[in-house]
Amino acid sequence: GDGNKKLSLEEMVERERLQERVTFLGSVPHGSVRDVLVRGQVFLNCSLTESFCIAILEASCAGLFVVSTNVGGVPEVLPPDMIHLSEPNVASLVEGLSHAISKKISCVDPFSYHNRVKEIYSWERVALETISVYDTVLHKPRLTFLQRLARYKSVGRIAGHIAQLLAVTLHFVVILVEWLQPRDVIDVVPDVCFTFKQEENLQPPLLQ
Repeated sequence: GDGNKKLSLEEMVERERLQERVTFLGSVPHGSVRDVLVRGQVFLNCSLTESFCIAILEASCAGLFVVSTNVGGVPEVLPPDMIHLSEPNVASLVEGLSHAISKKISCVDPFSYHNRVKEIYSWERVALETISVYDTVLHKPRLTFLQRLARYKSVGRIAGHIAQLLAVTLHFVVILVEWLQPRDVIDVVPDVCFTFKQEENLQPPLLQ
């Protein structure tokens, strides 16, 4: 990439005399990412915070073994045998890289990695798992107001009390609004689910 740390990284490479072992590719067009990835064997991710690292997924799909910091949602992205998780410090990352180079890359089958990622992240599977999450939440008992307040307190020593105050304020605002505009006088739009054929029948006729 061409981020703001590029200059400091170039200076480090020059200071350590690694010019013949390190190449800076700069900004890589999206269409060329795959061609760059397949040239390697190990993908190193050094993120300190990460919700879902799409770069890890792309690298694994290209057949690379992944070494990454164990932060955020990274542990949930790939199966354990396709990734080595390290603590977010230099010593742990070096150990992870050494492990990958000495024991893992010789066992990696790029085509197998590609097919596994393709299966795990198929749209059908993602849709089914999303539905499953919503169903689980819908069938859980609804928390009482006092139970919700107790959970808000766990946010933090000061932030928890602020969250509780906001929750109490909103609770009374909702009560006031429902008194001014009762729910039973509000028109509710019914859910309508059409089959494919029914939708076709509802299409307006084409003008001749």
